[in-house]
Order: sequence, then C-alpha cells, then structure tokens
Amino acid sequence: MNRLLRGYGFNATLFDSAGALLQHGKFDTAICIVLDIDLGGQSGIDVRRSLAEQGVTAPVIYITGNDSPANRAAALGSGCIAYLTKPFAAKSLIESVARAGIS
Repeated sequence: MNRLLRGYGFNATLFDSAGALLQHGKFDTAICIVLDIDLGGQSGIDVRRSLAEQGVTAPVIYITGNDSPANRAAALGSGCIAYLTKPFAAKSLIESVARAGIS
C-alpha cells in the first residue's frame, strides 16, 4: 500500500503496531488514516475510537480480509469514509484517499 499511495503522490506513514499509531501524535497533517479491522489481536475499530477520544478527526478508511455484517456495521458506526474488503482494487483505495483529501 505504501508504494501504491506514493505512486499516486500521497505521502504515507506506516506503523508497526496499533500502539505505535496511537503514540504518533502528529495527525494534524494527515488527510486520512487507513486501518485494518484486524490488527493482530487488536481491533482497528477500537483504535479508531481511541484516536477519536484523543481528538483526532482525520477521516478513516477501513480495510479487512474478514468481512462480516457485524464488522461492517461496527466500522460504519464508528464513522469511516470507506470500508474496503480484501482483495480490493487499487483504484478503490486511491479514490477513497482522494475523497478524504477533499472532504
């Protein structure tokens, strides 16, 4: 994803863990945050909620390889601008990020 986003002119910052993302603290220039629903034992939806509690207002795009009605409802309920299921087309991600940048 990093290569794809950079190829379209977006500056991407990758994080090794949910904890690293939560400790980042520099979200004022982010046009969006791309979160996987499953972050290796932690929920991307819970991470999104923690970010919101910290006052982070950047739009969120969820990606998941584990689509379910419950995951979809929780993601949409947490306030995401896109919910992409793996494998997704590169165009879907780029369009979602671009839309976040103009909102």
